[in-house]
Amino acid sequence: MAASRKTSRKPAAKRSAPRGNPAKARVSSAPPKPAPVTARDWIGAARLRTLPLAISPILVGTGAAIAVGAGFHWVLALCCLVVAVSLQIAVNFANDYSDGIRGTDDHRVGPTRLTASGRVTPRAVLTAALIFFAIAALVGIAVVIRTQFWWLLAVGVVCIVAAWFYTGGKRPYGYFGLGELFVFVFFGPVATIGTTYVQTGSVPQESWVPSIAVGALACGVLITNNLRDIAQDRVAGKRTLTVLIGKRASQVLYTVFMLVPFAVVPVLGVVYPVAWLSLLVLLVTLSATLIVWTYRTARELIVALQLSSVASLAWSGFILWAYVAV
Repeated sequence: MAASRKTSRKPAAKRSAPRGNPAKARVSSAPPKPAPVTARDWIGAARLRTLPLAISPILVGTGAAIAVGAGFHWVLALCCLVVAVSLQIAVNFANDYSDGIRGTDDHRVGPTRLTASGRVTPRAVLTAALIFFAIAALVGIAVVIRTQFWWLLAVGVVCIVAAWFYTGGKRPYGYFGLGELFVFVFFGPVATIGTTYVQTGSVPQESWVPSIAVGALACGVLITNNLRDIAQDRVAGKRTLTVLIGKRASQVLYTVFMLVPFAVVPVLGVVYPVAWLSLLVLLVTLSATLIVWTYRTARELIVALQLSSVASLAWSGFILWAYVAV
């Protein structure tokens, strides 16, 4: 009986005593708590540095309306500005959301995005995008009611759909090398000519000729952005045009885009002499181009991106001046 009792008893499992300070161990093993999000973080996610691309076509389009004698319809011009800026901010938040949930921004070189950082829920970022899409839509509807150009509703819908599917949806066109094409169309002819049309009801050459330049400058900014993120985009499977054609071809294409506006100047300068002053912007574009051709680290391209945005705004400002001065 004693032997059986001995064999039936199982020794109690040894519990390893915690070593060191258990409380300290628990704190060190837990992931660091993300810092609370601030208003500055939301403003950064809106990427205000990209807003010159939205403002530039409005300046040129309004200048064209003044040049053809239609006068300055400041309410319509302001509405066009609100639509353009709201769409730009909306697409920035939409990109933050879509790229974040895909993991494309996990090793981003530029400023950290809200979704990728984990400091804000994806739903909150998506809500911010939808709010600005709604603002653009409501103001756009107001413009249509005021002008009675009802077919512009279809243009507005296309603009919002294009903005969302740049990085959103199952097959975003920005992931298949089509970003530059859509940026050229919507930031160039659509925004510039549309601004002129709602004020004049016509499409004069003063609008569509410089719209090519405005679209080219916007494409230059996008290429700079994609060059900066080329290594990360390759890993993430984001096949931007830069990923598809490579670094050297992208540098060449960037140079072409940044020189297009100055090929337009002689056409405008014949009738609007102040347009020649826009050649001063070459100092900015050549500086940005030099960085794009000689950069060694991706972070250097952030400066080139900023210079490219400034060049777009400055060139458009000179063209507006040229139209008003006549």
